[in-house]
Amino acid sequence: MSLLNFLKSKTFLKQLILAVVAVFVLTFIMLQWLKVTTNHGEFETVPELKGKSIEVAKIELNENNLVMEILDSSNYNPDYPKYSVIEQDPIAGEKVKENRKIYLTLNPSGYRKVLVPGLTERTFRQAKPTLEALGFEIGKLTYVDNIAKDMVLDMSFEGEKIKPGDMLPKTSKIDLVLGNGTRPTSE
Repeated sequence: MSLLNFLKSKTFLKQLILAVVAVFVLTFIMLQWLKVTTNHGEFETVPELKGKSIEVAKIELNENNLVMEILDSSNYNPDYPKYSVIEQDPIAGEKVKENRKIYLTLNPSGYRKVLVPGLTERTFRQAKPTLEALGFEIGKLTYVDNIAKDMVLDMSFEGEKIKPGDMLPKTSKIDLVLGNGTRPTSE
């Protein structure tokens, strides 16, 4: 029997039709299985969590069949309570599958601490941008007799003297003692 006669035979055509039907049946069964296991068309709505405490956020996520994942909380925001949610991903109102991780960024307890730079014997003009770049604020300026006009002679925070290397919370107001350009009188 030649190949051409075999391809025209009823046996080959039956086998070919059975193979095509089997492929369609297996594909249909696979698609139905995927629909069931992936919950096709079923979504959970992400709740609004910004400003809520971590405990409330956990309860709301559990009620919506979602999982909480906490990210690093490094940027303090004074507009939100301590340890509350300041950012979430995905955002509120989005439709997601159940058991999806919702990434939360928490508000830390306060501003992070920053190293105080060495500013003594520098001019106020140099000291001010250095402090502001680090996130500090300039507090009270006090002038004392010293021949170096506007030279930083001393630094303090809340009445306590501070020295280079001390750690203070970001946005702290640092008071400066500056020279007024007058030679000190010796009495």
